[in-house]
Amino acid sequence: MSSKTGLLEVIALTAADAERAQEGGADRLELVSDMASDGLTPSVGTLRDVLAATDLPVRVMLRDNMSFAAGDLDGLRADAVRLIEAGAREFVLGFLDLESEIDVDACETLVKELDGLPWTFHRAIDRARDPLRAYDQLAALGCDTVLAAGHPHGVAHGLSVLQRLARREDGPQLLVGGGLRAQQVHLLRAGGVRAFHVGSAVRPGGWESDVDAAAVREWAAVVK
Repeated sequence: MSSKTGLLEVIALTAADAERAQEGGADRLELVSDMASDGLTPSVGTLRDVLAATDLPVRVMLRDNMSFAAGDLDGLRADAVRLIEAGAREFVLGFLDLESEIDVDACETLVKELDGLPWTFHRAIDRARDPLRAYDQLAALGCDTVLAAGHPHGVAHGLSVLQRLARREDGPQLLVGGGLRAQQVHLLRAGGVRAFHVGSAVRPGGWESDVDAAAVREWAAVVK
């Protein structure tokens, strides 16, 4: 991807989602389960189905509860091993401690299981005490992407933080998502953001329905 070409990542729950996202022009998928819990680790079976349905890169969520605490870290490590054995080659994770700081120990423990595979730190950063300092810590942890809205309540409230993160010349790529609206993309691109993440925006029928390829196509045209 050139520095001026946009990247569109779409949340997928099923193989059907993956097929429709690819048909619409998505560049990458984030595979999760249980959006009622804001996205948890998918099953090995679902991963296999998705990998068989698409040749897009698939980032697989490692998260076992609705909070941003690590929960059962041993269980998450075991999940990572099973998912890698099933073909996962990219991941998404992110943990905070009780002080709303990056839980470096938990992240390092899980990242060791990934053994150099690329990973995104997800929107836990939006609830960190200091997102800008957290970004520096994440660079040191080795993630290549940070998914952020800039604020717990979404992109509309986080534009100033996102613009500050986008001005950084090194560290992980900033992937903007979380209540993202198409009309915000131009402003974000002008500020240096090149990667965008959508979920409900490409599901006109809600989370109980499949991704809509036409909606993805519209987003791809805006992003790229």
